[in-house]
Order: sequence, then C-alpha cells, then structure tokens
Amino acid sequence: MPNLQSILVNGASGQLGQSFQQLAAHYPQYEFVFADRASFDLAQDSSIEAYFQQHSFDLIINCAAYTAVDRAEDELELADAINHLAVAKLASIAVKQQVKFIHISTDYVFNGEQFRPYIETDKVDPQSVYGATKLAGEQAVFKTMPLDALIIRTSWVYSPFANNFVKTMLKLGGQRDTLTVIFDQLGSPTYAPDLAETIMQLVTHQSFNQQGITTQLYHYSNEGVCSWYDFAKAIFELSSIDCEVLPIETKDYPTAAIRPHYSLLNKAKIKQQFALKIPYWKDSLIHCLAALKET
Repeated sequence: MPNLQSILVNGASGQLGQSFQQLAAHYPQYEFVFADRASFDLAQDSSIEAYFQQHSFDLIINCAAYTAVDRAEDELELADAINHLAVAKLASIAVKQQVKFIHISTDYVFNGEQFRPYIETDKVDPQSVYGATKLAGEQAVFKTMPLDALIIRTSWVYSPFANNFVKTMLKLGGQRDTLTVIFDQLGSPTYAPDLAETIMQLVTHQSFNQQGITTQLYHYSNEGVCSWYDFAKAIFELSSIDCEVLPIETKDYPTAAIRPHYSLLNKAKIKQQFALKIPYWKDSLIHCLAALKET
C-alpha cells in the first residue's frame, strides 16, 4: 500500500465533513473528494456499490451518520441502514480495494452509569436505538477490517456548520429572557474543526501509513468536563447574551431516547500514541463563536 494520496470524505454536508472541507487547503499533498447523499445513498446498498465501481481512493473517512437520536427510536430500520449496514458495506469495499478506512462513532455506546472517564475497553451498553446502531457499525468494522481501519468515538459535536447545540442556544438566547437546560448529563463538547485536524494528524503520522496496521479504537473530545447547563452558560457569557439559564434534571425534559448521564471520554490512548495536545473545550468554544460572527 503506497503512501496515501487520495482521500474520500463521506458526509460532506455535516459538521465534520464541512470542517474537513475548510481544512483541505492546509494539506495540499492530498487530493480530497467530498461525497454526500447526492453522491451515493447510504441507505441503499446498490447506490454505494455503484459509486465505488466508478471511484477508488487511498483512504475513506466516513463522517456520515443518522444522528436524529430521538427520531431513531421510531426509525430503527433507517438508522440501522446508515449507522450499521452502510458502514459494513464501506468497510468491505475498503478491503476489496485495499484502502484504509476511518469511521466516526459516539459516546452513546455507553450507558452513562460510570463515574470515571470511559476508556476504549470499557463495557458498552447503549441505551438508545442510535447508540445501538452506532455500536453495530463499530463491530462491523472490526469484523470486516481487522487491519487498516481506525474508529474514533466522539461526543457533543458542534461547529460553525449545520445544526448543533451552540447555534440553537445562540438563536434561543436572542429570543428569550430565560432558558431551561439539563444539568445532570455530563460529558465534554467536541469542536468539529479540532476533530478534523486531529484526524489529519493521525493520517499524516508515519504509523498510519504502514501496511497492515491493526485496526484501532480511539476516544476523542475536547479537554475538560461540563454539563449542558454549563455549556449553555458559557455560550451566553462569551457572547454577551443576556439570557438567564435555569438548570433542570433530565426527568424534567423527557425525550424518546435515553441519553447517558455521564459520558466523558478518556483520551489518554490517542494523546500518547500520537503526541496530541487537545484544546480545552471553552477555548475551542471561543474559536467557534468568533467563526460564527464572521459568517
């Protein structure tokens, strides 16, 4: 397997996909191709197959997912098709074409009942359809690609792009005097441009460019811990928005899907193996708010 030259980023219209589009100019040694639903439909096996009969790359980065967590409870078949079956298909294509594969997963594979940051080998126990289908996608990669793949679990993704918690809070904060936000779910936000940059650091690392590397699972989010309440407070304070945030418990805001109460990810493995310095969540939030002001 030669050094990587061409990279397909699937899920180009999502937060991470758009972050890669912004980052691509900083890596002129690679030819980036960005694919979205118009390129091929992850819910249709034949559509995926047809696309890759016409195209091949040195690396496939799959950022696409069914992420409507509550709606997934009623759309199990569609969520499974995108988060599991399509991932298995992409992994099998990577094996067939002898290319590398990076897949993005989620903290929702855990039940959230632990009180220390989750490491990669901790027991998985998803409590939602979304979490279960994402876990099935992980397992499909390991089964299909024991070599030459990376799986990266992340959490609470936000960015200047697409819909996310930060943009929702900014909108609501400008419309209301008070907001209620859950304070008993703890984790760490992930700034999508930070994750995209980290993935490129992995891609350019000498170890990843070797042939036949053992498939690995890593955790990545920004440093630190907060609740959704803390996150909302920081958004308003840094944006000078005069909106009072009132803390509520999860039970006071019922949703179709169960979310983990605690899903902080331990990043020691990825930091040690790739000598990474991960930004603190609030510092990255400042960058995001600055970027949003420019749009």
